[in-house]
Parts: sequence; structure tokens; C-alpha cells
Amino acid sequence: MSNKTIFTGCATAIATPMNADGSINYDEFGRLIDFQIDNGIDGLVICGTTGESATMTDEEHVEVIRYGIERVNHRVPVIAGAGSNDTAYAVELSKEAEKAGADALLQVTPYYNKASQRGLIKHFTAIADAVSIPNMLYNVPSRTGVNIAVDTYKELAKHPNITAVKEASGSMDTVMQLSAYTDLDIYSGNDDEALCCLALGGKGLVSVTSNVVPREKHDEIMLFLNGKHDEALDIQKKLLALDKAMFMDVNPIPVKEALNIMGFKAGECRLPLCSMTDEMIAKLRAVMEPLGLVGSIK
Repeated sequence: MSNKTIFTGCATAIATPMNADGSINYDEFGRLIDFQIDNGIDGLVICGTTGESATMTDEEHVEVIRYGIERVNHRVPVIAGAGSNDTAYAVELSKEAEKAGADALLQVTPYYNKASQRGLIKHFTAIADAVSIPNMLYNVPSRTGVNIAVDTYKELAKHPNITAVKEASGSMDTVMQLSAYTDLDIYSGNDDEALCCLALGGKGLVSVTSNVVPREKHDEIMLFLNGKHDEALDIQKKLLALDKAMFMDVNPIPVKEALNIMGFKAGECRLPLCSMTDEMIAKLRAVMEPLGLVGSIK
């Protein structure tokens, strides 16, 4: 493992529990963090998409990162979601996260206003120039409307602070080219594609499903990385229905509901994300039941 590698294995894109009034439930967030680490997770992504950073105030965003880092207390690496579609704001947020003690930063492609490939290079370079910790680029065109081209990755990989990518485009061709033509650490951004990504040289997974099953997800990735491919595939097959269920509605609606079904007080998402229908909740519960997850947290 090179000294620029943020983590190897599985990191959880952790949900942010909310109280009934929509405020952040820090006590439960701490409990969820401890549950993750106690069950072998290899890293935590705080304030990513799954953490509902899009509906946090500036103060909340920094406070959640700060609280999370203190609670983790160096037990695993913390990657702070600090991306924005406003470069100046992303720079400020990234500096704040670094100051709070983040081990690395997650930088999503600019959404809504988008950016050309040239704009992406300028955007990510401006952020990486402003900090001294590693940046993980986050390519998720289904949510942002922007895709990072391989040539753009090649250019950005030259920056000493741009060391990793969370690839959620679904393109294994892109993963293969990244593996062949750059020295970026590659992480799958999709649970159901993790093993494909690892087979092409990936270092790990940034997972949504691991909110619910951290131990199993850690095992799946580490078994594969240690050459025990059949055992890893067995876990993937066992968890496939759960991986799919986590995206039966817009993330993080299903994962928060799953945490509630387990016994955590994750609460609901903030609007415009709203809770699932009773019918969908019943379907989710039916997937969780055979895995022994219903009511598993006392």
C-alpha cells in the first residue's frame, strides 16, 4: 500500500441520522459510527450523497464533519465530502475539513451548472492546490449530469494531491483505462459492481449497503483482494438483493429506512427526499428478514 493510499477495503458512505424535527441527531450518528468501526469497516465517508450534504447548511456541514472526525478518533480514515458546484465554496469547505482533521476529501463533479472537461480540470486543480491532503474525485454522472473523461483523469492524476477516484459511472471500460493509464487508486462507487472493479485493479469500495452490513461488506472486499474470489463472490451473491434494495428509491431514502428497521434512530430524509411508501418498506423488510437484520440493533 503506497503512502498516498487513503484506505484499502470497504468504506461506508455513512448516513446522517435526523431527529423528528429534521435536526441532526448527533448521538445516533456517533452510535452509527461506532457500529461501523466495531464491525471492521475500513473507512468512513462523511457528508457524501448518502449523508445528505445537499440539504445541510454550511455550519451543519462543517459541524457534522468535525463531530465525525472526533468520534472516529483516528480508528479509521475519514474522507470528508467537500465537493460543490461552486469552486470557491468547495475550496473553503475543503480547507475547513482539512482543518478539522479529515484524512482525505471527496470531490464530486460540479452538478447542475455542469462543467466542460477543461472546466473540470480547472475546478479540481483549484481545490487540490488549496489543501495538502489527498483528494478522491467522485464521478457519478447519473446524479450530476457530468462524466469525467479518461483524458481528463490522466491530466488530473498528475496533481500530487489528486490520488484517488470513486467511479460510479458504471463503465468498466473507464475503470480498465484508469487502471492502465493512471496511478490513481480506484474505488467502486456501486455496491453491485465492486468485485468487477477490484478485478480490474481497484483498491476497494465506497459502499451504501455497508451502513447496514459493515462486517459482510468488509469481508467481501478483503476476501477478493486476498485472492479468495469464490468466497467473496458467495458474499456478493448473498447480499445482491440487499444491494439492489438500497436503490429501490432515491439514495439515501432506502438505507435510512433500513437502519430504522434494524433499530437505529436514523429518522427520515430532509425534503425534497421523502419517505418510501408502505408497500416499498414492506419489500425492503422482506429482503432484510432472511439476513437477520430486522430489529437486530437493540
